[in-house]
This record gives sequence, C-alpha cells and structure tokens, in this order.
Amino acid sequence: MPMRVAKGEMYPWVSHLKNYLGGACLHHCNYCYVSKMGAKFPNVRKKYSGKPRLLKNELTEKMEWGKTIFVQNNGDLFAKSIPSEWIIKVLSHCNKYPHNIYLFQTKNPARFHEFIGLFPKNVILGTTIETNRDYPVSKAPKPSERVKAMIKLTNRVAKMVSIEPIMDFDDNVMVRYIKLIQPKFVSIGADSRKCGLKEPPKNKIEELIEQIKPITEVRLKPNLERLLK
Repeated sequence: MPMRVAKGEMYPWVSHLKNYLGGACLHHCNYCYVSKMGAKFPNVRKKYSGKPRLLKNELTEKMEWGKTIFVQNNGDLFAKSIPSEWIIKVLSHCNKYPHNIYLFQTKNPARFHEFIGLFPKNVILGTTIETNRDYPVSKAPKPSERVKAMIKLTNRVAKMVSIEPIMDFDDNVMVRYIKLIQPKFVSIGADSRKCGLKEPPKNKIEELIEQIKPITEVRLKPNLERLLK
C-alpha cells in the first residue's frame, strides 16, 4: 500500500510512514501502541499479529520524493530473528528513492553494523533508550547494550536517540549515554497509553533536558507536556 502520512503522536518532523513487515514485533514491549491499536481495530490486529512476514507488495510500491520516512514504525525491522535478506530487500527498495530522508529506529542497534554501506545516503539511524535501568518491560536488548552498539556506529552517519516513553532514570548515567553516542538529536516523549510505567518527576526531566542541551539538539514531543505541567 502507499506510504501513510504521519500524524497523531508520531514524530512531528516525520512526514510519512512505511511498513515492510507484518506480524507481531518480536520485542513484545508492554507499552506497545500497535498491540493496543490492534485491540480496537481488527484490520490492525490481523496485519500485525502472528509470525513476522515480509509484505512483498510493499517492495513494488512507488514512493514519493522529498519526504522524511519512518521505516517500520509498527515493529522492529532489525529484531534478532528478522532474516537479513528481508532487510536487504527493504534497503534496496529505499535506495531507489534517494531524495528522501529515511529513519530506521530499533531496539537492537547492534544489527545496524551488519548493513553499513547498504543504507540510503540520507539516513538517520536511531534507537530507543527509555531509561538506563533494566525495567522488565520488554524482550529487547537491555538499554546498556543498545548504547554500546550506537557508540560503535561511525559518526559519519546521523544518529538519534528516542527517550520514549520516558521512565525513571539515573540522570548522570543518561547524560553520559548521550555524550558517548553523540546523536544528531534526542527526542523525548511520554507514555500516551496509560501503561502504568514508572515515570520520572517533572524536575528530573527538566534537569535532564538542561544537561543534554549543550551536547545535542533536544526535540520534545507534545505528549511530554503531561509530565511537565
């Protein structure tokens, strides 16, 4: 199907969404908005349940030019068990439309290294670091492992960090993580799905923002206002 226009709680700077995989995400985050959407909408539940599968029709769809596209926002293209050949096919399709900016975001950034040299020229490689603590909210690699993988990425590639949904953290550790990763920008957002996560207080969030502003650009999502009021 054609690219979908980004709206709602998506990144304000992303214009379109493109999903090449169907099936359930292998990381099973307990705050996943896709699973909650699936509970309301049968078509979403049908598309994003069961084993991961490559949506081959998406590889033949023409894409617009001059857009900022979040690839596989519903799931994780780089999860451990996703076949490498699927990822290569996705990257090949994106490379046919080089005048777009592509965001690839994963909770398993160690796999980015497998495909360096195959990404489109205009690419942003991102990861989610909700906290530095190992809360039992996901089957994804631990935040510390994601950080190590992002540090190893060449700084010739634009990197970003998403702190969403932000959970309580140790401020000195989070600041050190950002310094080490050297992202082009950091996006901070809150839990919009009432998942009962352990969230930090307002003053702690504000202090984090002030500490990383000298390091990188900080982009605040509208849903963070709930915690900053």
